[in-house]
Amino acid sequence: MLGVIANAAAIVIGGLLGCLLKGGIRERYSETINHALALCVIIIGVSGALKAQNTLLMIASVVIGSAAGEALRIEHGIEKLGDWAQAKLGKGETGFSAGFVNASLLFCIGAMAVVGALEAGLQNKPDTLLAKAALDGVFSIILGSTYGIGVAFSAVPILIYEGGIALLSGVIAPLMTDALINEMSAVGSLLIIGIGVNSLGCMPGRIRVGNMLPAILVPCAYFPLAEWAGRLF
Repeated sequence: MLGVIANAAAIVIGGLLGCLLKGGIRERYSETINHALALCVIIIGVSGALKAQNTLLMIASVVIGSAAGEALRIEHGIEKLGDWAQAKLGKGETGFSAGFVNASLLFCIGAMAVVGALEAGLQNKPDTLLAKAALDGVFSIILGSTYGIGVAFSAVPILIYEGGIALLSGVIAPLMTDALINEMSAVGSLLIIGIGVNSLGCMPGRIRVGNMLPAILVPCAYFPLAEWAGRLF
């Protein structure tokens, strides 16, 4: 669990450092840095989405997952959680909820979180999560300088998400094939693009990325069904 703890700690430290920088950066610099970060996030998302081996599966996953997320109103629940945390812990902070939601989605989505947590649970090997901690720490500083203390609190979902995978690694590892992880990561990368687009503010409406989260799980259902269908026919 060393890697999981290190990842969460890096986010907290980076978020707090970003908060210290927040008041010392002029508005025009902050806006330009935020746009630059958004472009970097989009590039990260595009590079991951291009690794998809089954484009139709990716499209179907996003459509089905988005419909399920809208029905469950996932983003509304995440925002409510962020607003509650802001009321209790971030009084006077602006952008707390946005920082919490964006950072949580960005740090939880991606192959490194899944693979690293599996390695930590099965092999007690923290290497991947330590590398992810370094990357997330840098992003936390930049995000924290824009959104404030809400970014640091995104360490909580990371602990739950990665820690849960690590603890259950013995059960889920046989199911997490390379092909499945690749497709889940590709779908997650599309959502990362959405986060970047929202940060740029270049669309009339905001993309409800939180409601698209179930899309990441659709490949988990597809591969067993495809294998079953192949045996049947």
